Amino acid sequence: MRIAVAQLNPVIGDFSGNEAALLSDYRRGVEAGVELVVTPELGVCGYPPRDLLLRPAFLAANESALQRLAAATGSVGLLVGFVGRNERRPGREVTNAVALLQNGQVQAVRTKTLLPTYDVFDEDRYFEPAVENAPVVFNGRKLGLTICEDVWNDEDFWSERRYRPNPAVTLAAAGAEVLFNLSASPWHLGKERTRHAMLASLARKTARPVVYCNAVGGNDELIFDGQSLVFNAGGGLLAEAAAFAPDFRVVDTTTPGGSTARKLEDEELVYLALVTGTRDYLHKCGFKKAVLGLSGGIDSAVVAVLAAAALGSENVRGLSLPSRYSSSGSLDDARVLAQNLGIGYDVVAIESPFNAVREQLQSVFAGRAEDTTEENIQARLRGVLLMAMSNKFGSLLLTTGNKSELAVGYCTLYGDMCGGLAVISDVPKTLVYRLARWINRTTEIIPSASLTKPPSAELRPNQTDQDSLPAYEILDDILERYVVKQQSPGEIQQSGHTEADVRRVVRLIDGAEYKRRQAAPGLKITTKAFGVGRRIPVAQRWREA
Repeated sequence: MRIAVAQLNPVIGDFSGNEAALLSDYRRGVEAGVELVVTPELGVCGYPPRDLLLRPAFLAANESALQRLAAATGSVGLLVGFVGRNERRPGREVTNAVALLQNGQVQAVRTKTLLPTYDVFDEDRYFEPAVENAPVVFNGRKLGLTICEDVWNDEDFWSERRYRPNPAVTLAAAGAEVLFNLSASPWHLGKERTRHAMLASLARKTARPVVYCNAVGGNDELIFDGQSLVFNAGGGLLAEAAAFAPDFRVVDTTTPGGSTARKLEDEELVYLALVTGTRDYLHKCGFKKAVLGLSGGIDSAVVAVLAAAALGSENVRGLSLPSRYSSSGSLDDARVLAQNLGIGYDVVAIESPFNAVREQLQSVFAGRAEDTTEENIQARLRGVLLMAMSNKFGSLLLTTGNKSELAVGYCTLYGDMCGGLAVISDVPKTLVYRLARWINRTTEIIPSASLTKPPSAELRPNQTDQDSLPAYEILDDILERYVVKQQSPGEIQQSGHTEADVRRVVRLIDGAEYKRRQAAPGLKITTKAFGVGRRIPVAQRWREA
């Protein structure tokens, strides 16, 4: 069967824009002589629409777009994801559905069976699941139509499963000759390898070609990698679409043999993901330009590189905000980085406003020694000045804090946490260094001193991060075990960490929840990010022994 996989980047709620993109790739498929064009999950409205699904006008616009798409089709078929109506009541009003469009009509509709409701997913809040899913007849063939999670539950691949049904295998047993999956599957480190192995296993098990079309692009904190896949009935790889970019592939599912999967380094995948997420967050929110603070440190350097790649150097502006504690080396590193990237660069000292604030508070602070209060005043003055730049020039302020800092609260509310997007808030400090070295793999873009000097907030004399925190190698491993793997403190200690380090880091993570609740949205690149996928109460007293 000759098919086209149209890997698209829908914008949530942009029905006219999504419709135009779907039709454009449909016409490419017609010109290429395919029988069927496959597109991503909920491509009509974008994924995830969340509470927009509760708005009647949104649902009506979705249905109108589907009818226009159907009317535009001829003998070549189009598989498109849309929000369906649940005709079986009581139950939820809508379904996550796929329509087969051909010859000006909606020929068939099938509904998603498995509704993920964990981590960042909340589909059971909105959608009614399918009761059954039979193959669809198209041009004399029986096709199995599934949506995203429907192929993530095969008992021969997963040792533990979330659901009882196995929709893809059931469709094959019912006579489906080709299995299709329309997906909007957010990326995290390692997911592309799991997905490839899982789908190849499914093709071999069912002895059916598997056509997997994934969305691409960023929507809020989620980043979709594309990397759509087509396997023949023997599990041989026939096509692999681009990573983190729209793509269009024509494939014959009966092609024998198979090719080797593309292998990208983790650092390159993280880089591509964060560039995609940054670009789409700004552009889909209506911004063209970004501003950020450049401290001369590794975190702001990496964010500046990502922003320049996402938006173009001419649309990024860095601002150094030195205090009496800022080293000349840090200022030099920030300036050289800006020159290397070709971004705008300004220096605005905070010494004068810092002195003014201290003077204003002198009488009410009388008799008290300086402490973190004065450190935080500096950070908040920087936040004020950066937000002023954001307002004056219509630029989105990017925060530069990493996951390690956000985890333990090594950040200042209304200071360095100010901003509209937290670009590396799911990137642990040790991975920030790996990413920086990858960026510098051929040419020194980030000054070497930024990678070699001890990390410091430079808010007091001779300050380093390790004055307050364990070494980042220790902190990041405890963070991974406690937050991502959800190990207990006792289990973490058994892995080789000292009781003192475990207690300290766990206490800091638990105590910083109130800060994270007020943080800017952050781009997700690991299996467990701080944000919508981790819902810990702020006002609570549970502490695990």
